[in-house]
Amino acid sequence: MGESRTEKNSYTVIFAIVMVFVVGALLAFAAKSLEPTITENERLEKQQNILYAMGINQNVEGDSNAEFVSTKEAPGLFNKYIKEQVVITNGPDGLKVEDDDQAYLIDVKKQKEIAKNGGVRKLPLFIGEKDGRTFYIAPIRGKGLWDAIWAYVAMDKDMVVEGAYFDHAGETPGLGANMNKRFFMDDFTGENLKNNEGDFVGINVVKGNGDPNNEDKKDNKVDALSGATITSNGITAMIKNDLKLYIPYFKKLENQ
Repeated sequence: MGESRTEKNSYTVIFAIVMVFVVGALLAFAAKSLEPTITENERLEKQQNILYAMGINQNVEGDSNAEFVSTKEAPGLFNKYIKEQVVITNGPDGLKVEDDDQAYLIDVKKQKEIAKNGGVRKLPLFIGEKDGRTFYIAPIRGKGLWDAIWAYVAMDKDMVVEGAYFDHAGETPGLGANMNKRFFMDDFTGENLKNNEGDFVGINVVKGNGDPNNEDKKDNKVDALSGATITSNGITAMIKNDLKLYIPYFKKLENQ
């Protein structure tokens, strides 16, 4: 009986090991098979975000929710309105601006890590044209209360915000998560990233800024998210830390 039980136990262990390998192989195959689809979904989402920031969306008047162009329409509209994609580096050899039609696939998170470890960070920038106006859209990334936050900010050549889209990985529903609601995002349109002296200062997301209707577009401030001080501070830091990296590029524009 003991020998029989031992044989059964051995069979169970062997079977379990085989199943682990089989399941692991199937999962690896599934992940590899889905990779093109995942990449395509990421590409479409980035295109939708970039278009949204420059005002190409399906927003309904009076609705607080942000509505993107459809995934079916996004590639065509992206090709229509985005005239140039560039990658900016500012390393030991100075400022470099290179055309790259795959710039939207650059992982901002990875680039921040590269810079943190002493490397040269790649900064993607998307140059769009709509209604005779030129938009410069930059992707930025930061830290909220619980997890990552990010945005696409459209600017003119003077670094005045023309539109923005914000989103998050896990901010508090009804509080910090409201960063992707239009009543918050729309406040950034028209805000200056420079002060009256022409120095870059970013935009402070602060509570009780004395301008609840956001009528003053030169105070470098927008009203904070209610009950979300840490998230609001994270947005302020994200804007300042990431958009200031584009200053050499905009200074170059001034001299052209």
